[in-house]
Amino acid sequence: MNASLTLIVLMALMYGTGVYVMLERSLTRILIGFLLVGNATNLLIFIMSGRSGASPIIDDGTTGAEIVDPVPQVLMLTAIVINFGVTAFILALIYRSWWLSNLGDEGDDVMSDEDEEDAISADQAEQFHAGLSGDDAAVLEVLEEDADHDDDEHDLDHVDPSERDRDVMR
Repeated sequence: MNASLTLIVLMALMYGTGVYVMLERSLTRILIGFLLVGNATNLLIFIMSGRSGASPIIDDGTTGAEIVDPVPQVLMLTAIVINFGVTAFILALIYRSWWLSNLGDEGDDVMSDEDEEDAISADQAEQFHAGLSGDDAAVLEVLEEDADHDDDEHDLDHVDPSERDRDVMR
């Protein structure tokens, strides 16, 4: 196995630094340490994969001795995906921690769907009742006008008939 000494030193440095940084209590430092350890692991898998060779596609001129083993490459891809997923999770934890420390319980005002629908219904009912107060005033105005007309008609009923009306009645 021919491994580059530079890659080995770099991997060791990344492991050491990553573990040291992860020992802090800050989530940001834990994230940085996790990234360093994840990349050092990928480098370790790359170093352990051995020599470079032909691609693992068999055609007429390729023999089995020239083909490189694809398993380390698959392991590196899997490690990259897992590292990415855990990084996203730690970023979500950092964001949530920041949210709670800066906004507290006031910022954590998440309503359920049922509560949100109740709030919307209450707002709509308030607007509806606000519109009804104007309608009530209009209805009262119309009723007062009708009352004035009824009084006028009522007054006309009690008017004494004229001489002509009296002649017609006779």
